[in-house]
Amino acid sequence: MSRKKPLDGVVVIDFTRVYSGPYCTMMLADLGAEVIKVERKEVGDDSRQFLPLPERTRESGYFMYLNRNKQSIELDLKDSRTRDLIYRISKKADIIVENYSPGVAKRLGIDYDTIRTHNPRIIYGSISGFGQTGPYSAKAAYDVIAQAMGGYMAISGPRGGLPYKLGTSIADAGAGIHMAYALIAALYHRDINWLETGQYIDVAMMDTVFSTLENFVVMQSYGGVTPRRNGNANLGSAPFNTFRTKDGHVAIAVANNDLFEKFTRAMERPDLFRNPTYCDNKGRKENEDTLNQLVETWTTTMTTQEVCEVLDKYKVPVGPILGIDELMDDPQIAAREMLVDMDHPKEGTVKMPGNPLKFSKTPVDTFAASPLLGEHTKTILEKYGGYSDAEIDQFIAQGVIG
Repeated sequence: MSRKKPLDGVVVIDFTRVYSGPYCTMMLADLGAEVIKVERKEVGDDSRQFLPLPERTRESGYFMYLNRNKQSIELDLKDSRTRDLIYRISKKADIIVENYSPGVAKRLGIDYDTIRTHNPRIIYGSISGFGQTGPYSAKAAYDVIAQAMGGYMAISGPRGGLPYKLGTSIADAGAGIHMAYALIAALYHRDINWLETGQYIDVAMMDTVFSTLENFVVMQSYGGVTPRRNGNANLGSAPFNTFRTKDGHVAIAVANNDLFEKFTRAMERPDLFRNPTYCDNKGRKENEDTLNQLVETWTTTMTTQEVCEVLDKYKVPVGPILGIDELMDDPQIAAREMLVDMDHPKEGTVKMPGNPLKFSKTPVDTFAASPLLGEHTKTILEKYGGYSDAEIDQFIAQGVIG
């Protein structure tokens, strides 16, 4: 018998595509929820065509990662005949997640107000670029737009240089993570209140970007200072940056006096700690450029490994800039089981990131392959819709399902 996972028994209908929504529902699926991924007939999720897509295969690595542990049902949602199928399946669901542009779910007849007439206990989540309300609600968005308009790009990039997006689609991921914990919170609220109905959750990418600006917003509202791009430097502490070494670069983070005292001992420069210019964090930050030059004069006398060994000895936060290729063989990644094997029926064993949540009683350590397009259509209609083989065959003949 397989071990239980935290969300065993929870049924999720997943209308999402590309990244923000699939990342959210992947998290739920990893935790044991039965996620029914609704895909467009004959086309599927857009990300089935995203790279990496080696010539030898027709399966996208992007899709395989974000849709592991899910089941696929292939429907033509623009065909009004599919609505009854969705309504019947939704009666046995706990959660629905969609990331259409605002208004699309309503036009398709699968919006919260419609679904809850069939299942009042449904918890329904909508992820969008700017939310369901406000002057930007109808505006089209991708991750880079949310990063630009939410504040990330204003503070990312070299001082005085071009604004940068973060290397990963962090606005998409952030919205997905926020939605996942909101759905679980709503599920808990519903289930500890037996007479309680479900509820609607609206998560916007711009909102989640703005909410994760750390102390940048209060620097403006409370400190009266408009944060600007400053490379890899920390807005409130120094030395807190990346520095050149003999053979590359190293990241060093010194955020308080205790760490700075240790750091100066490691540098064999205790005089810096006694220097009134650098005796507190405010002074260090005000004189950051000069201090950084002193630090880099020291780091460039050693290799990256040597700098790390010295600062690790003194318990000063330090780290090399690891590439993705290096992380594939990193001992910490291996020890934390953050690189796992997924066995795919067409592609064999595929390595992908594991789940960062480590449970003592209900471990997340099994990863079923991402589904082929429409692989579970018949099973889902039988199990959740109660349809017979003859009815399903008729749907196929009519072109309602794939």
